[in-house]
Amino acid sequence: MTTGEIRIGIGGWTYAPWRGVFFPDKWPIKRELEYAGSKLTAIEVNGTYYSSQKPATFAAWAKAVPDGFVFTLKASRFCTNRKVLAEAGESIARFTGQGIVELGDRLGPILWQFMATKKFDPDDFGAFLKLLPASQDGVALRHAVQVRHESFCVPEFVALARAAGVAIVYADSADYPALADVSGDFVYARLEAAVEDEPAGYAPAALDRWAGAARIWAHGGAPEGFPYVAVPAPVTPCETFVFFINGAKVRAPAGAMALIERVRA
Repeated sequence: MTTGEIRIGIGGWTYAPWRGVFFPDKWPIKRELEYAGSKLTAIEVNGTYYSSQKPATFAAWAKAVPDGFVFTLKASRFCTNRKVLAEAGESIARFTGQGIVELGDRLGPILWQFMATKKFDPDDFGAFLKLLPASQDGVALRHAVQVRHESFCVPEFVALARAAGVAIVYADSADYPALADVSGDFVYARLEAAVEDEPAGYAPAALDRWAGAARIWAHGGAPEGFPYVAVPAPVTPCETFVFFINGAKVRAPAGAMALIERVRA
């Protein structure tokens, strides 16, 4: 059976509490990305949300990780944290034009994350989706949107995302409503409810469930027991991204590695 690649990782790689826990003792800080790339299959870069980077920086990241590794990039807050999304065109162009193409085949989807106070306005959000470029300097771009207000939990939003070919992020969160409807040609899940009492952030049974969900997504299906608001999308194999992020961050690498073991079993 045809299946999409499953990529699993964490948010960023520079985090002091991971030293001596995830990274070996006395491991050089300058080589932390190299080490993370040897243990994981993807990283969501959060630093791009706060500031732009130089093309040489993206090129260096690409060289530090092995073939098949993928970076997803959180888009600049200046693109999404605004009253009128339809006016974000200049900021979007600035973000995609900063040199992200230097990642080459390591470039994964761009994550456009919205504040929890941002409500669904069909016209404005639809206009924003139309601003997202299909390519940059000849390199194809893929997009995912994370919305965190309950007003988005309607079929109309899913329809807009599907028409644009943009993935809706599924977030396992205790704080915000979630949507599991598949809307793009890939699936993007963020596991945000890790707890420090569990060595891997999530209990073994929960990790088993996430592994099962990842396999179903990769085959193009819709896992049972997840929140949906629209009719199921056609069954098409999807590249699937799962990130352990937020919650008990110190447990994120262990959770990611445990999930990688499960999906490979």
